[in-house]
Amino acid sequence: MLFSVLAALALCATSVNAHFLLLSPVPRGEFVEDNEVNFCGGYNDAVSNRSTFPLSGGSFSINTPHIGFTVGVLLSTEKDPNSWESFSMNGTQTFVRDYAKEEDAGTFCIPLDIAAAKIPGAVDGANVTIQVVFQGGDGNLYQCADLTLSSNLTAVSNASCTNTTTSSSSSTGGNSGVGQLEYLSTFATASALSLAGLAAAFL
Repeated sequence: MLFSVLAALALCATSVNAHFLLLSPVPRGEFVEDNEVNFCGGYNDAVSNRSTFPLSGGSFSINTPHIGFTVGVLLSTEKDPNSWESFSMNGTQTFVRDYAKEEDAGTFCIPLDIAAAKIPGAVDGANVTIQVVFQGGDGNLYQCADLTLSSNLTAVSNASCTNTTTSSSSSTGGNSGVGQLEYLSTFATASALSLAGLAAAFL
């Protein structure tokens, strides 16, 4: 039993060395931590089985062990965006969600209303790609997801889009640039399972 407890704590300690995971929508390829510093997390080509995503009122979900991070979302309307330039228009990065800061670590469901950003070409039925840009104190990290936008898809409700954090610090939002949406404060926050609680669960 003690071995089980130690194994669980070791698993948590290992997760501290991780960066961030894009949980939804489904990212390109399997997660490879060492490749997160590369364009689209090391996956340059769009996938054929794109995820259908709400044109309005959508959200994306990430998990990170970093306490204090900044995250933003770029969008490309190209069929197969495979370079940094694909996420720019007229020399300016195309943000569908401007950078915002979160003080806690944990799992977060973050609003992503693509229609509100009014990006040319991001319309019902369009194939687009989002690139999540994450800064957790050790440089920018990237993951991409290939989407087909739908105005008929029902967005996730607030009740099922919640956040789990590892401390009680409040969230702050960045409202400059494309997007201009409220940040995580629109969703419920629950305290995360502590290491002590995890150990107790194995006793």
